[in-house]
Amino acid sequence: METHGVFSPATEAAAREQYEDIGPAAQTVVKETAKAMRFDSEEYGERVTSDVVSTAWDALFATLLETHTGTSEEFDADVPDDFERHMEGSENVDSVAWHVAPAAETVVAVTYHEKEEAAIGTLQRIAFGRVYRDIV
Repeated sequence: METHGVFSPATEAAAREQYEDIGPAAQTVVKETAKAMRFDSEEYGERVTSDVVSTAWDALFATLLETHTGTSEEFDADVPDDFERHMEGSENVDSVAWHVAPAAETVVAVTYHEKEEAAIGTLQRIAFGRVYRDIV
């Protein structure tokens, strides 16, 4: 089993705090990206909306979520029995990527065959939408 990422908030309050903590980083990423694209102040004002910053903020948080990858057996051994499980993908493959969300007593997982990195990215977006969007 391998672990990736850094956030696995134990409580809803911890999730909100971690989300708030990365807000300035998300704003900086958007600002520096716009600068690299050579937006002048007028174009920046027109195109860099609060929705753009919010999307960057959500995406940054999602990419920092702690995930695990391994076999179906490792997944079953790692997941608390009393947690709700949300599984995406085929049952006919052996590899699983998962995020344990103690704040919601939920585990979100995706199965994959070869593309672990793509599976992790998909998992993080699903976990954000399914677990954290309503919390933060």
